Order: sequence, then C-alpha cells, then structure tokens
Amino acid sequence: MRYEIRRIDPWRCLVPRQGAMRVDGLIYADDTLLAGILEDRAVEQVANVAMLPGIVGRSIAMPDIHWGYGFPIGGVAAFDVDEGVVSPGGVGYDINCGVRLLATSIEHEGIAADLPRLADVLFRNLPSGVGSARSDLRIGGRDLDDVLTRGARWAVERGFGEPEDLERLEAGGALPGADPDQVSERARQRGARQLGTLGSGNHFAEVQVVSEIHDERAAARLGLAPGRLVISIHSGSRGLGYQVCDDFLKRMLRAAARPGIDLPDRQLCCAPIGSDEGRAYLGAMAAAANFAFANRQVMAAWVRRSFEELGLGPDDHRVRTVYDVCHNIAKFEEHEVDGERRRLLVHRKGATRAFGPGHPELPDEYRDLGQPVLIPGDMGRYSFVLLGSEGSCEAFGSACHGAGRRLSRAAAKKAARGRAVVRELEDRGILVRAAGARTVLEEIPEAYKDVAEVVDAVEGAGLARPVARLRPLIVVKG
Repeated sequence: MRYEIRRIDPWRCLVPRQGAMRVDGLIYADDTLLAGILEDRAVEQVANVAMLPGIVGRSIAMPDIHWGYGFPIGGVAAFDVDEGVVSPGGVGYDINCGVRLLATSIEHEGIAADLPRLADVLFRNLPSGVGSARSDLRIGGRDLDDVLTRGARWAVERGFGEPEDLERLEAGGALPGADPDQVSERARQRGARQLGTLGSGNHFAEVQVVSEIHDERAAARLGLAPGRLVISIHSGSRGLGYQVCDDFLKRMLRAAARPGIDLPDRQLCCAPIGSDEGRAYLGAMAAAANFAFANRQVMAAWVRRSFEELGLGPDDHRVRTVYDVCHNIAKFEEHEVDGERRRLLVHRKGATRAFGPGHPELPDEYRDLGQPVLIPGDMGRYSFVLLGSEGSCEAFGSACHGAGRRLSRAAAKKAARGRAVVRELEDRGILVRAAGARTVLEEIPEAYKDVAEVVDAVEGAGLARPVARLRPLIVVKG
C-alpha cells in the first residue's frame, strides 16, 4: 500500500492516520533525505507499527530510517503499559547494540607516527569477526547470571574499568528487571566466550580525532578538545542477544494469535506487555542488554590497556568514559502524552535516547547540558557528538543513531568490486584492520547516507544539537 505523506515543515513529514493505523506516523527528514527513504518500504513499516495495539502518540521515524525486520531501523514507538504490546522486532536482533565514547588528552600530532602500531595492538586486543571469541575470558553458570543481571558493574568489579565509568552509562550500565532464567541454554552457549569482542557487520572500534567543535563550553565539559584523540566502540550483545531475539520471535507469533492481535506483518509479532510471554521477553531482553553493557565495558578496559602498551598510561594520558548509549532497546519510561504524564514502554530500534537538560535520569555532571548522543557515521568520513534537547520530548526523548544505510550489503559489495578499499582509506589517512575483506566491502563509506545531513535534520527538528565532529584515524572491524 502506498501511504499519503504530508510535509509539516522543512524537517518533518506526517503520515496521516489511514487504513488500520491507530495513530499518525512522523518522519524527520528534509526533501533530500525523504527521497532516499522513499526508495524502500520503510514508510510502509512506519504505518504498520502505527497499527499495533496500545501505541500512543505517533509512530516515529528518524532521518536515518531504512527497511528493517518488522519495525524500520530508525523507528521509535511507545506503548501504554496496560493496553500495549512488546515486540522483538521493535528492538531487533542485536539487543542493546550501542556506542561507548572514550576521551583522552592525547594530541593527534604527538602520536601520528605511532598510529600503525596502535592499530595493530587494538586489533589484537579486540577480537572481531563472525563468531569471534576470547580465549582469556570464558564465563558461564553463576558468573554469566551475574553479567546478565548486573551488566557493566560486574565488569568493573573484576578490574575492567573504574566505578566512575558507571555514572556515565545509560541506565548505569544495567537495565532493571533482567531475568537470566528466560535466556535459553543456546543463547548462553553463544555468549560464553564473546564478552569483550566486537563482532562483525557494522560493529567497530575507531580511534578518532576531534576535528571540529560546535559548542566550546559543552565540549570542554565532555572532555573534548580540537586535535585530541577519542575512541568510539560500537557493539552489542553478540550471539547471546541474537539468540534471545530468535527464540522469542517464535513464541511471540503464538502469543499474538491468542488475544486476536491482527498483525499487518508477521515480523511485528508481539504480546501484551503484562502477558506471560511479554514479561518473559522483557526479562530476557534486559538480560541481553546487560550483557552488551558488560561487553562494551570490557572492551573499553582493553582499549585503555592497549594505550598503556604504547607507553600512554593513565598517569599521563587518562582515557575517560564520556558516555555510553543504547540503540536497540525497549525501556519503561515516563513521558507526557496529550498533556498527561504516562508510564510507557518505549521501543527504540536504531534510535538513541536523547533526553534534554534537567532530566532526572541523567548523571549530575551532565544534567544541565542534556544527554550526550553519540552518532557514528561511516569509516571514511566523520561521526558526531550531540546533546539531547528539550524538543526530543516530541519523539519520546529520542534522536537518530547513525547515518543509516543507503545501499544493501549486496549492493555495497557490487559497488566495491575490483577496488582496493583499504588502500583507498589509507590514502585518506585512515588505517583499517579487519578480520576479513567482506565486511570492509559491505561497509564502504558510500553504503551510508552522509551523517552530516542526518545530524542537520535532527538539529533542525530540535531533537539534539551538535557539540563536536570526529574524524576517523584507525578503524578496527570484523
């Protein structure tokens, strides 16, 4: 079905309620971005989400939206806790895929000659690729239960990082309500040796240089300065989270049939939030999310140790956590809808929480600024650090999560055929270390939208404001 779209202003498009839609859809995009969005069926998915029981407000799409499993990637939807549903497709397979940003006092010019060695050390210390595992960190039984329940705190207490890290992680690095008993044995087996690993696909660790400052005061508060090195880590819950999603998709199809939920797409299978299936999924999802928090915490510790191997120890060049954000998650939050404060279950799939200044869930040191929002671009151009704005309330406190793909993986490999992509990037001053050539070909820069255009749309809509631009120097990929 082709859905009507009306432009509201330069940054917003309305998909008015039509057919079986219970609410309107809202797409954040200018004309250029909208033209790309209309090339696939993402708008249809925005409308399909608007048909689910208990949805409130609008079915929302960020400017990096593209076709996904059930929900579009870049989609946000909130559901009433009594009448609404929870859907694994609204979270995705990579539960709590997210980004950790680390800041340093290291000047790019002073370490430029050592970057090849640093790239090698990081590639050795951060296992990457499909099925990548660690030989030095295998967990199971009670230890794994602790990871699934306590998240990043488990890692800190075992020497992977510092207690102050936890203050700068979304949700303190652990979602409440995790239930390890709902995580299958197969999921446990898949995660047992993957803590502290990047994985494959669009996951990465990047050493970047702060190339541009948009807000000097805010940047200084976040520890960002021109010419200084930062490190971004983008990864999630690995095979454990994938298996949790896969396990519950089967259960949710059965659950959706029982209360008579009319699904516009089987991939939107869901269950009432308070049902046995709904509670079980939320417990397993929170457990997988906590695994992801612990995973990024362990990798951040290995990044610190990698710098120490080069003689850049904490005494001289402290590597400090700026923030850690989730991308694929469903969380209970309070938001205002039609003038009424309500408790909702907010699904963010390929979207970032972006609370504005003063929000009580933000750490004290950032509360007057707004939440740091970390937006990776592609491995050849730039990424951004933003701060959430009060206007994000319209999108249930959300913003975009990245550039968004414009080419499928198959199309990207076709476009890269015959090219020496690693050499191309090296000629531009970007060192790539990867477990295999396929991922590099699938992740060529032109496979993604220009993240600067996406950030412009987010800023124009008042969801978040830019603080700094980051340019890649080293890219470690699967």
